[in-house]
Amino acid sequence: MKKFFDIVPRWLPAAFLMIVIFAFSSRARDELPNFGGWDYFVKKSAHGIGYGLLALSYLHALPNRNYKLAWFLAALYSASDEFHQSFVPGRTPSVVDVLVFDNLGAIAALFIHHWSGKPRS
Repeated sequence: MKKFFDIVPRWLPAAFLMIVIFAFSSRARDELPNFGGWDYFVKKSAHGIGYGLLALSYLHALPNRNYKLAWFLAALYSASDEFHQSFVPGRTPSVVDVLVFDNLGAIAALFIHHWSGKPRS
């Protein structure tokens, strides 16, 4: 039982981020803010940042800093969330969001984390 209480807190950031992502993608298109000429940039940047943070939270929760599994879980959640959007009024799933913005956000965050942890000579 002690092991359970050691593991659960490590997954709380990932669970929180998954809930936040789900909540944002549950909003109908007309409920989303519009950022004018910056709308595309702001929303796609949010995808990259959100999934970058999600990948890092998975990395924190997983034993032995398993970067590949952290990336895979972020990509899997991204795909499942895009599928979820197909049921939200005015929203459509986007393979481009999964393969480009979410995936690259996760990869960039994990790369920066890995690179920043290397000892400097």
